[in-house]
Amino acid sequence: MKKIGFLSFGHWKPSPQSQTQSAADALLQSIDLAVEAERLGMDGAYFRVHHFAQQLASPFPLLAAVGAKTRRIEIGTAVIDMRYENPDYMVEDAGAADLIAGGRLQLGISRGSPEQVIDGWRYFGYQPSEGEDDAEMGRRHAEEFLELLRGKGFARPNPRPMFPNPPGLLRLEPYSEGLHERIWWGSASNATAAWAAKLGMNLQTSTLKFDETGEPLHIQQAAQIRAFRAAWKKAGHTRTPRISVSRSIFALVDDRDRAYFGRSGQEEDKIGFLDENTRAIFGRSYSAEPDVLIEQLKQDEAIAEADTLLLTVPNQLGVAYNVHVMEAILSTVAPALDWR
Repeated sequence: MKKIGFLSFGHWKPSPQSQTQSAADALLQSIDLAVEAERLGMDGAYFRVHHFAQQLASPFPLLAAVGAKTRRIEIGTAVIDMRYENPDYMVEDAGAADLIAGGRLQLGISRGSPEQVIDGWRYFGYQPSEGEDDAEMGRRHAEEFLELLRGKGFARPNPRPMFPNPPGLLRLEPYSEGLHERIWWGSASNATAAWAAKLGMNLQTSTLKFDETGEPLHIQQAAQIRAFRAAWKKAGHTRTPRISVSRSIFALVDDRDRAYFGRSGQEEDKIGFLDENTRAIFGRSYSAEPDVLIEQLKQDEAIAEADTLLLTVPNQLGVAYNVHVMEAILSTVAPALDWR
């Protein structure tokens, strides 16, 4: 059995080919898609965060709105770039969104990926400390965020406050109990997967990873997941961690599917460079008739290792078509693979 969710980047583009013409379309359609995903029996609605792009950016208003419109489905991110985040303010936003959703928030965070502008986090008022690079700054923000989520008091109260204070040092409010255990780290390397395990974060693996061995993506990710589990056990955590894998998967069940994805041409992983020194491997897309798709997915070792699968969706094709995409996976593929 696996939890199955969708992952939307929330693209919009004012062109005749796009069903998502504006930022308002992207946000409102994201809410509608989460509602429909819950109706179908999907387990999660996840959103990617990118700054300076025509995509979803500030996640918490959207997460709160989805939480208010749904009752069961997990609501999350994959991922929030921590180089851009104020950990204190983020704790308040996350706590509020989680309380609105009744404790269903699953926050994926990370050091981030190459962005639309050079050092975009500087425009948000952040810069690495002396001797620190931007990746280390993102991980530092993540550690501060995790510590604040514990809800321990740390701020000395005003002796003459406007409103009465509880005794002792004050914490940030609103506090949402249990959210600390529902934080995920989006990892692109084996080393950061082990680091996340040590801190007690769940693991998210994407459709790309640093190419550390030259093997296919799914094999490298399976090894990464095993390294994460080993580090988790070594750290002595008592709970069982969650692990997700993201994939682009399309079951070709009608003429629309064949027109959109029948000749996708990406049946192999791709190699690229995230910067001058970082070689990355980008995962293939899966698009085939259901019986073929089932046999292909049986060979994906990373999916087999994970407990959660996030299906990346082409949000610019509209809510109705994306509902069809999800329903096709749930009905024609998931049962045969014992995901359902």
